[in-house]
Amino acid sequence: MNKPPAATTRRDTRSRGAVLGELERTRAGIAALQAEELGLLARADAIAAEHTARVPSGAGREREIPLQEMAAEVAAVLRRSDRVIQDRLHDATVLVTGFTATVAALRAGIIDAAHVRLIQDAGARITDPDARARFEQAALVVCERETPGRAKPIIAMIAQKLHPVPLEERHAEAAAGRRVWVRDLDDGMAELAAALPAALAYAIHDRLTQHAREVAAARHAGRAAEPAASDPPPTASAGADPAGTDAAGTDTRTADQMRADVLTDLLLTGHASSPISSASTPGARAITARVQIVIPAATLTGEGTAPAELLGYGPIDPDTARRLAGTADLWERVFTSPTTGAVQHVDTYRPNRAQRRHLDTRDEHCRFPGCRRPVHYCDHDHTIDHARGGATAVCNLANLCVRHHTLKHASAWTVIQKPRGILEWTSPTGRTYTDIPRRVLEFTALAAAEAPPPF
Repeated sequence: MNKPPAATTRRDTRSRGAVLGELERTRAGIAALQAEELGLLARADAIAAEHTARVPSGAGREREIPLQEMAAEVAAVLRRSDRVIQDRLHDATVLVTGFTATVAALRAGIIDAAHVRLIQDAGARITDPDARARFEQAALVVCERETPGRAKPIIAMIAQKLHPVPLEERHAEAAAGRRVWVRDLDDGMAELAAALPAALAYAIHDRLTQHAREVAAARHAGRAAEPAASDPPPTASAGADPAGTDAAGTDTRTADQMRADVLTDLLLTGHASSPISSASTPGARAITARVQIVIPAATLTGEGTAPAELLGYGPIDPDTARRLAGTADLWERVFTSPTTGAVQHVDTYRPNRAQRRHLDTRDEHCRFPGCRRPVHYCDHDHTIDHARGGATAVCNLANLCVRHHTLKHASAWTVIQKPRGILEWTSPTGRTYTDIPRRVLEFTALAAAEAPPPF
């Protein structure tokens, strides 16, 4: 086997700009080839369908043979399982015939395969051709500007808003299928899973996380309280907890392990019963779940049917949203522009607090392109440094995680803030990347869906 010289990479003298340009062209070329592959798979599926049509309709299993035969041969060429290929043939046909604009965008290198999967998954449930075309047009507006991770909840919300059947009806049907099941794993393990309404599932996970954090805090406190080697051994007292501090001090579980243990304790005993959990959670301080929901005013009052949104997940049905809102301790009223969808302000009394609420509602996550770090773990950064005269105003503030806050100040990356909270980042090589607040982008995409499709 001929191997390339070891020094080949070291002799590469391309500049940073040249490397980035080549990467961009290569990625576009890969996307074009993926679109071509979709066309070939769809054609293979069509050939199998033509052969199936020649088999008498009453032939039973014989009508399945042409597709199985085609899938087996394509699988042999691609070195894949024929069962997997049979599904891919079907998916390719759905995309090529039902999502033509998406395939065209992939062929042009505007989006990639991950974006295509998002659009197909969200749009597959929209069977009305006109509604699907409008959805596809809006989804492409988002995918052309965002990473798949950021685009997913926006596209899900767009699909819900453009679906001809109200979410309330679809949710009621889906909720009827809620269930819990067990799947066997290797090495004496099993997987416990549940299909639940999204608000409940996220609330359960949040409560487990809070318990796990309490346990972790007790662990750190236990380690801090460990006596030094020169200290005399502690004496037992009547009120001492023999398991509490010692157990906390020796606990080495990860956060995932803690969540799993708390879940087990809660389900089997009704409370987090392990010594560490009991010691770290005072009886008078119950842990409750926290979820953040955005509800259109008309939906809240019952006058509208637009879906609400569970942040971090996507659309939820209006009834669930109203029921959760009725038990909320704190309300924040958010005003958005009727022409752009941008957050205008959040009505609260104290200016500094209002600015923070405005920013957290507007941004939802770190505003560096592609980053999804939640605002709870971000800093409110001055776009123009305060030390250089930048105002502490919403139009000069944005949420940045520690990583990208540091990158902004310690590297050649720069950023300016435009109207409606839009950030324009410039890389060290002079390339610009626009980061649009999620709600402005969603509004823009939905507005695009109202226009006739450009085909």
